[in-house]
Amino acid sequence: MHLLDRIEKYGHTAPDRLAHVSGERRMTHGELLAKSNALAAWLDAQLGDKRTPIAVHGHKEPEMLVSFLAAVKSGRPYVPIDYMTPQQRMERVVEIAGAEVVLTPAKVAEIVAAAGAVDYKRKPLETSDPFYILFTSGSTGEPKGVVITLGNLNHYLAWMHGDGGFRECGEIFLNHAPFTFDLSVHDIYLALSSGNTIFSLTKDHISNLRALFIALRESGATLWMTTPSFAQMCMIEKSFNSMMMPHVRAFYFCGETLAPETASQLLERFPNVPVWNTYGPTEATVAMTKIGITREIIAQCNPLPIGYVMPGTRVIIRGEDGKAVPGGERGEIVIAGPNVSPGYLKRDDLTAKAFYPLDGTRAYRTGDWGRDRHGMLFCEGRMDSQIKLHGYRIELGDLEANLRALPEITDAVVLPVRKGEVIDSLAAFVVLSGPKQGTDFEQSAKLKTQLGVRLPAYMVPRKFHFLDSFPMNNNGKADRKKLAEML
Repeated sequence: MHLLDRIEKYGHTAPDRLAHVSGERRMTHGELLAKSNALAAWLDAQLGDKRTPIAVHGHKEPEMLVSFLAAVKSGRPYVPIDYMTPQQRMERVVEIAGAEVVLTPAKVAEIVAAAGAVDYKRKPLETSDPFYILFTSGSTGEPKGVVITLGNLNHYLAWMHGDGGFRECGEIFLNHAPFTFDLSVHDIYLALSSGNTIFSLTKDHISNLRALFIALRESGATLWMTTPSFAQMCMIEKSFNSMMMPHVRAFYFCGETLAPETASQLLERFPNVPVWNTYGPTEATVAMTKIGITREIIAQCNPLPIGYVMPGTRVIIRGEDGKAVPGGERGEIVIAGPNVSPGYLKRDDLTAKAFYPLDGTRAYRTGDWGRDRHGMLFCEGRMDSQIKLHGYRIELGDLEANLRALPEITDAVVLPVRKGEVIDSLAAFVVLSGPKQGTDFEQSAKLKTQLGVRLPAYMVPRKFHFLDSFPMNNNGKADRKKLAEML
């Protein structure tokens, strides 16, 4: 069944079932069907035969979902833009996308209220057609749009529906990621295509811990995909456990490295809930590997594995010569399969650097270091996170992993300290697993001693900064830019 047919089915068969909860706002599957049909008809009236992308500017309002579905029903991809996006960047995204319509929640509410009931005939949407475009940061500061087709999305959803054990009309997907971050795609389309409910955590929840924990208690959430940083922040609250969220059936992690300590704490707080580690860049549609993290795996592996590859997709660990390296050796993770994006919007130059044909399918160079150990994949950080300090090459991800392995440390981020254009030293930002032992100087000295047992002296950070939690960016990852401002 076509994805949109599956979503629309519940608007007819379970119209009163909640589709979306966002703050005090509620929207049923029946309302989602009616409103998206009305908005799709309006888009056709405005744009005629043009199939230009539709920009959608807002946050977690129900009208955002109405807009996404209306766009694709009318044969047009959508481009989500969060309201926290600076005006200049928003305008640049709209310009690059070529969007002639920018929808806001207020505008959508006005349109559907005026339209009333509309009997809309959906436009044909083929598997090769763009479904959504997510803009990410480019290395030059220019945003780049990752195009994801219906076929890409179908491949991911088929894997998760077949392997995830999701119930029909019986799940509540806790949505932490903003709609500009592809973790939210997991929540939106797995929920809507199975008649389930999306419970969104808004900016108001995330900026107010009291409001956040009230929302978690009231959510009734059964499934949660989030980032390790966000989970670690939640665990600052001692009551964040199975008593607070008694219905949760699984945690999924993506977007960052899942530290063994984070997984271990979560298994202690939620002893009967499986913890899944997943991996996948935006260009490969949310995620394409997963593995259940057990206490046995935590005891044996650091870093933790990212798991086994989804059916129908291949991973090659590629050396500098472009050829696959022998099993167990390190190289670049390359993903090939129907989940791989066709490329970057209007950027043939960037597309040619990152994507290429491989044995009749499309392949993407991730820029991540990885290893394949008997079919089990490990990710060892970004290839571009390598720095040079006093002539020594250092992988910041390697250093961070060794810091997290120390019993006193729950999480760590390492940044270079520059003097002009030269890297002078390293600074570590750490979240301790317990109270600080002595002064900052005394605690730092102890950590340096412990780290010196594991690493050469030139890799040991000169300065340690102790934080209760890391600041997070809009995607729920540790905000390295804000940390750099503390240097």
